[in-house]
Amino acid sequence: MLAQKQIAGVQFFASTENWRRIAHQISDTIYQQLTGEKGYFDSSIVFIDETGPKTNRVKRLSIMDQDGYNVRNLTNGDSLVLTPRFNPAASEVAYMSYADGEPRVYLLNLETRQRELIGKFPGMTFSPRFSPDGQKIIMSLQSGANANLYTLDLKSLTKTRLTSTAAIDTGPSFSPDGRRITFESDRGGSQQIYVMNADGTDQQRISFGKGRYSTPVWSPRGDWIAFTKLTQGQFVIGIMRADGSGERVLSVGYHNEGPTWSPNGRVIMFFREARGENNGPSLWSVDLTGRNERKVKTPNFASDPAWSPLNK
Repeated sequence: MLAQKQIAGVQFFASTENWRRIAHQISDTIYQQLTGEKGYFDSSIVFIDETGPKTNRVKRLSIMDQDGYNVRNLTNGDSLVLTPRFNPAASEVAYMSYADGEPRVYLLNLETRQRELIGKFPGMTFSPRFSPDGQKIIMSLQSGANANLYTLDLKSLTKTRLTSTAAIDTGPSFSPDGRRITFESDRGGSQQIYVMNADGTDQQRISFGKGRYSTPVWSPRGDWIAFTKLTQGQFVIGIMRADGSGERVLSVGYHNEGPTWSPNGRVIMFFREARGENNGPSLWSVDLTGRNERKVKTPNFASDPAWSPLNK
């Protein structure tokens, strides 16, 4: 029988322009009272908005509320943009762009819209992601046929090399405590997931299932690593523990890719490419049970989602 008593009392004050955010904050309050965990409703998604034919697709860096509303473009589509990622304060986005004709990593301040180039390194720089304290960016730098992982201190601009192989090491992601890093590498002959200490020591492979693994992302709770796997012609979104155990499939599709975690580590968003010449990618979300899979409404094709921390 229901207790029929008040479990929370909170007041919110806002202008009519902010009513949707107040609704999200109320939802987070209810979620926390019912589950004992923080919600994810008052958060944002940065993603790539795509328009035009497949052979000449215009890609803009965009941002929206986590439910697909309030979409705003952050770039005008003049240059190709990829892999946006929030900093821990959700005030900046790191992303890859061909703005100057070369693939480089940039920082974009979401308040001022000022863009900053992060170093001019030889070769290609890609897959940027912030450290949990926001002081560093970890990224992959290509030299010839191989690519290795580096961190860049954002204050001193000191670059530190973490891997040194003749393979392609990419897709790095910090654990929430900043002590470890997961990444993908083909050093063993095919794409697999590895973990290592934050200083590059103790590199260990953790994926041993059938197929090729990629895009590992550590949960903000620290308990799971999400990934993409290509197996038997299908793209799988799955999760495994940091030691490789407990692998579980959450979604299977023609082309699923790019998982990103909700701030509370209970929901994963990804993008799915549809078959057909005139089709394109769209955003989807699924919870950790593999249920409640749903399409996230966007005005155009959409890819490369990245979930923010809770808004402040």
